[in-house]
Amino acid sequence: MLTTERARRLRRMALTAMFVGVAGGWPPAAAGQEPVRSITFPEALRIALTQNSSVRTAENAVTAQGVSVRQQQFAFLPSLSFNTSGSESLGRAFSQDEGRIMTTTTQSFNAGLATGVTLFDGLRNVGNLRSAQYQQDASVATLERTRQTVALTVASNYIALVEAEAQVQVRQEALRAEEAVGEQVRIFVDAGSRPIADLYQQQASVAAARATLVQAEQSLERARTDVLATLQLDPAAEYEFVAPTLETVAGGRAPEPLDSLVARAVRNRVDLDAQEARVAAAEQSVRAAAASRWPTISLNAGYNTGATSVSALSFADQLNERRGGSLGLSISVPIFDRLSRASATEQARIAADNASIELAAQRRQVGLEVRRAWVDFRAAEAQVTAAEAQLQAAQLALAAVTERYRLGAATLVEVTQARATQVQAASSLVTGRHTLVLQRALLAYYAGDLDPEVPVIG
Repeated sequence: MLTTERARRLRRMALTAMFVGVAGGWPPAAAGQEPVRSITFPEALRIALTQNSSVRTAENAVTAQGVSVRQQQFAFLPSLSFNTSGSESLGRAFSQDEGRIMTTTTQSFNAGLATGVTLFDGLRNVGNLRSAQYQQDASVATLERTRQTVALTVASNYIALVEAEAQVQVRQEALRAEEAVGEQVRIFVDAGSRPIADLYQQQASVAAARATLVQAEQSLERARTDVLATLQLDPAAEYEFVAPTLETVAGGRAPEPLDSLVARAVRNRVDLDAQEARVAAAEQSVRAAAASRWPTISLNAGYNTGATSVSALSFADQLNERRGGSLGLSISVPIFDRLSRASATEQARIAADNASIELAAQRRQVGLEVRRAWVDFRAAEAQVTAAEAQLQAAQLALAAVTERYRLGAATLVEVTQARATQVQAASSLVTGRHTLVLQRALLAYYAGDLDPEVPVIG
């Protein structure tokens, strides 16, 4: 007979083979070709923070915003360009050598350097630079919040994995207990002290317990699949996720009062920092758009030379003789721009107002999230306390009715009901304890205290 662990391993291999067959992708590896990779919770955190698509997208956003900042910084530097041109023309011209008008072909060449720098543009370039810098700050804060979210998702998946394993243990113990009762009932039936109907009823209870165990093992496999999806690993490979132990789950530091938690969340939440940076960037965009009403002052300089085939001088001599430079100051005063400045400024103001509205709404949302997490944590604590008392009472009741049945003072239906109550109480306690762990992690996440690099469980 297969052991439980080996049967579970075979079921995982069968599920993987079914997935591969449906997807038509990865070919199944030969038996023993690759060892099963064991992944602990801290290692899963590192994998998720490296491979998760949301984190990678947020990192690309930070890089792209850094490019925008450099682009705005380069706008303060002078421009430099080299230009050259050559031409050939055919026409009539007076020839000094021949003393008459002749039809000739003339080649010409020109080359030069040009530079220019903006001295003043109403501080539009300053506004654009500051806006880009604030946007970069927002991207960095968004990346950090994304990392926190991914870390919480991994923790939630591992908590669900631990709970699913504990539920499997509860159902295994229930099945063993039902089988033991079935063996006792069979002895009573063989001795003639119990009717055959009791044996049939108990066999049905054993079958129901076995079916419940299969469902619990299926939930365990789904929990493993959720971890696999979060880490974005190869679904065709074999992994063994080492779940952390969740000891003293009801212990730990009690949460602060609600008002202190909300105040700390407003200070610590990086997504609020990101939105504040977006508001500041929008305000700088308004200043940049309004700056176009001011004159633009630019300094320009140039250096050029040229040569033509009409001249009797050599090409090098002509380039030397025709050297020249220029230095100029240009002032552009806007008089009428068809209201483009007013429209751009108004649109920028609307965008800034929308960003401020979103920031206010997000602050309220942060308070609501912390309040819900705080209330749920308190409820989870009460649920664990109630579940512990319920399990203790259910175990005592089961022991009493089992003894009464052995003495012939109770029916098998009473034993079955008492055992169902005991199993349900054990299952509720498992759920309550792991819910408490999850709620503690959620409370840290919503308060802005979650460190993606530090495991929150285990």
